[in-house]
Amino acid sequence: MPKPKKSQVMKPATAALKLGVHLPATPAEFQDGMISREELDELQHNPPQWLVELRRNGPHPRNVVAARLRVSNSGLARGGVTEPLTSEQIAALAADPPEWLVRERETLADTKREEQRLAGKRESDAAEKAAAAAGKKPVRKAPAKKAPAKKISKRRAR
Repeated sequence: MPKPKKSQVMKPATAALKLGVHLPATPAEFQDGMISREELDELQHNPPQWLVELRRNGPHPRNVVAARLRVSNSGLARGGVTEPLTSEQIAALAADPPEWLVRERETLADTKREEQRLAGKRESDAAEKAAAAAGKKPVRKAPAKKAPAKKISKRRAR
């Protein structure tokens, strides 16, 4: 059997990240060897029982915990969550959210709203530029006012 090219294999940590599982919770044979892209595809399309259980019950890696709690990874850190959590622990936090979780959810929602606003602004600016390039009358913006020049005292001028 030909040896796979280096670009066709990945470290177990990378494969665990792509599968959405916590590497230390995976079987030893998964942790010890390199995983080919074909093996990863097979795990994604026909997951073995250990992978199904890990995805269902955990422990879950930080990115999965953050997604399930609807906060950012940084929000988890600010909330003091540093260890992987099980599905049961995540459900308990979601059922009775502590103050930090409520605050971090609001922060993430505000951030997403601002990103959507900026994306809309970029789209409208691009549409204006496209219209101007197509020969249509460009939309002119009022020029910015200059701040008045500072007066230099006679003492400082010397």
